[in-house]
Amino acid sequence: MVHQVLYRALVSTKWLAESVRAGKLGPGLRVLDASWYSPGTREARKEYLERHVPGASFFDIEECKDKSSPYEMMLPSEAGFSDYVGRLGISNDTHVVVYDGDNLGSFYAPRVWWMFRVFGHRTVSVLNGGFRNWLKEGHPVTSEPSRPEPAVFKATLDRSLLKTYEQVLENLESKRFQLVDSRSQGRYLGTEPEPDAVGRCPSG
Repeated sequence: MVHQVLYRALVSTKWLAESVRAGKLGPGLRVLDASWYSPGTREARKEYLERHVPGASFFDIEECKDKSSPYEMMLPSEAGFSDYVGRLGISNDTHVVVYDGDNLGSFYAPRVWWMFRVFGHRTVSVLNGGFRNWLKEGHPVTSEPSRPEPAVFKATLDRSLLKTYEQVLENLESKRFQLVDSRSQGRYLGTEPEPDAVGRCPSG
């Protein structure tokens, strides 16, 4: 049963609450608050420090990215990802559960889930319903920050989970894969203001 749970994309708040209560958080199970909000709205780290799932660490997407890139939120290098998650106490043997505090239930947690997958880590799950559901069901919270022992993580980039600019450009003609735009309708249609060009890819 344990091994089956490890490979689920979603875990329930009940399962995580029972794991927290049973003292299972540690090198084999780590919880991450991956909240991120648009500048000028909510402050993710501040909210984490006020309350979070007991034992959870804060995953700062602004720190775990390619800071040299002119583009937003680009993946870090293998070494950069390995170093960052290793400092959160995560090894290649750790089951990672990710959540965020977005009002939708989950917003940036799936992004961090994908980051682990693209760097070769399969034992990662998203908390179903996120922190919003955790609170709704009355599970415990704490303001005490987590201080996990550092671990060694070795990232291996899985290029099958990525598409390059050139591949997307070529796909305009070949139509080999379906490109999906997961942004809001306003951003998709180009009616919402953007810091960069508005609209979408032609095949989006």
